Amino acid sequence: MSKREPAAEPARCFWVDGSQLYRDYHDSEWGFPVTDERRLFEKICLEGFQAGLSWITILKKRENFRAGFANFEWTQVARFGEKDVERLMLDAGIVRHRGKIEAAIHNARCAEKLLESERSLAAYFWKFEPSPASRPKNITRETLRAMTRSAESLALSKDLKKRGWKFVGPTTMYAFMQAMGLVNDHEDSCFVREAALNARKHLDLNKL
Repeated sequence: MSKREPAAEPARCFWVDGSQLYRDYHDSEWGFPVTDERRLFEKICLEGFQAGLSWITILKKRENFRAGFANFEWTQVARFGEKDVERLMLDAGIVRHRGKIEAAIHNARCAEKLLESERSLAAYFWKFEPSPASRPKNITRETLRAMTRSAESLALSKDLKKRGWKFVGPTTMYAFMQAMGLVNDHEDSCFVREAALNARKHLDLNKL
C-alpha cells in the first residue's frame, strides 16, 4: 500500500514562518477586525515591546506578558507603581526593557484619560480606519514590503502622541492597524483574506 501524500498547506502571507504558533496567529487573529477593548490595549502595548524585535519573539512571550500585566486590563495596569516596574524587570518571561514597561503603564493612564472624551477605545481607534478607495487594488508580497505606514497610521500616531502616549510611531501604528483588522493586508492569494473581509462586513461601528 502506498503512503498517502501529506495534505498541501494552504497559501498564506509571505511572512508566516513554519511554526504552528505563527500559523495559528495568522489564520485566526491577524487582520480580523477587533473591537474588544482589552485586546486593543494589549496589542498596542505589545507593538511597543516589539520595537527592535520580531513579532514571533513577542508572540512566544504573550502569555507571560498577560500574566505580568494583569491581562492588560488597563484600569489595573494604570495603578501599577514602582514595585510593579521592579517586579516586571525581574520577569525573564517578558522583554525586560524599563522604558517599554514604564510606557505600557503610562499608556494605561493615557487610555483612562482618552475615555474622558471618547465613547470607547474601540470607537476611537476605528475612527482611523482608511476608506476603501485609499487602499491598494492588489495586496501582494511586494505591496506589503513597500507599505510600512499610511496617512491614517501617521494621523493616529500624531493624535496619540498629542495625548501623551509612548511607543506609538506611525510604523508601529500601521502594524497595529494590520493586526486589529483596520486594514486587511492578507495577500490576495492568502486563503484567510476572504474570511477577514467577511468579518469586516459584519462589523457594525455604530455599536462601538
